[in-house]
Amino acid sequence: MEPSILWQVGLTAAVTFIGWTLKNSYEEVKRLNILLNKTREDMARDYLSKSDANTDFDRVILRLDALDQKLDRMLER
Repeated sequence: MEPSILWQVGLTAAVTFIGWTLKNSYEEVKRLNILLNKTREDMARDYLSKSDANTDFDRVILRLDALDQKLDRMLER
């Protein structure tokens, strides 16, 4: 065989391997991006927002104040 044919076969194999590797890498990045977006959506659904946390915290404080007032009235008697 002539050296130019071997060179062309070698280059074709190398370019094919590089293209296949790049395609697989791109698909993996795309898959990870989808999983990351799904994780962000799940976290937003499962966790409490800051405003909800503040509302719940305010309700707890109001109940503790009411209990404090009841204890003060009981101790005054």
